[in-house]
Amino acid sequence: MTNTDNQSHQLRKNKTLIVLLGPTGVGKTNISLKIAEEFHAPIVSSDSRQLYRELKIGTAAPSEAELQSVKHYFIGTHSIHEEYNAGQYEQDVIQLLDDIFKNTDVAMLVGGSMMYIDAVCNGMDELPSITQEVRNFWLKQYQEKGLEFLQNELKRIDPEHYQQVDILNPKRVMHALEICMVTGRKYSELRTGIRKQRNFRICKIGLNRPRPELYERINERVDEMINQGLVKEAEQFYQFKELNTLNTVGYKELYNWMDGQCSYEEAVNLIKQDSRRYAKRQLTWFRRDEEITWFHPDDQSDIINYIYKFVQSNNS
Repeated sequence: MTNTDNQSHQLRKNKTLIVLLGPTGVGKTNISLKIAEEFHAPIVSSDSRQLYRELKIGTAAPSEAELQSVKHYFIGTHSIHEEYNAGQYEQDVIQLLDDIFKNTDVAMLVGGSMMYIDAVCNGMDELPSITQEVRNFWLKQYQEKGLEFLQNELKRIDPEHYQQVDILNPKRVMHALEICMVTGRKYSELRTGIRKQRNFRICKIGLNRPRPELYERINERVDEMINQGLVKEAEQFYQFKELNTLNTVGYKELYNWMDGQCSYEEAVNLIKQDSRRYAKRQLTWFRRDEEITWFHPDDQSDIINYIYKFVQSNNS
């Protein structure tokens, strides 16, 4: 390795990715903008639904004013008709960060999608591609027999992965079953757990609130989404309700109402309930990561001081 290569490698080691994560409704957007302005850092979204341009209200996507105030990536970049996953996201974001770090020392990854965050921080295992035939098979099983059937199948085929996967997420359960069918092996056997080395430092900041406070914010945010026109947004894409991208909190409950399976009031209450449950699953996932330093979102000065110390320690 030449001296120039050594210098280049060292410079890249001094680059910092601030990962701001936390449960839905905790208040990530507001504090992310303040941190981004403080460190002149662009924001890469790690929200697996905000990247779909059609879904703005139901995903609480940043407003146009917020998008103008700080450079954002992966907000409204894809269509609900495009298939996209954490493996593709890893490749795209790592390539993007290579470009970003040519011009700045600090970048941000902001969101709450657990698999997407893990993909960037730790990397994804190389898994086989899924044929449309296999994907259609398990989708049909889900549509005709329901999520509980899929859960039982995964528990029978791969009990190890069953204990780890988010079994309430049909997309995750179907994906594991697809991998098992294509390879003839357990999904858990194909996951190496080997962490990929990144050529930048990672500073993980977790945001959380006391549960009553968080749940109240979630309930209020759902009411705000309804007032902003969530029902009309969901109606626009009703004909595509079978898409995986629309099988998400905020839309699936309204589609159940539109299909006559529940009342409007029940649908709204279910959105609130499912959002709270999702927040609980996110926190369970994040708490296993000892690299995360946790703060209340109101502790803005403490968060910024912590990041400054982290960045300076890397550059000293």
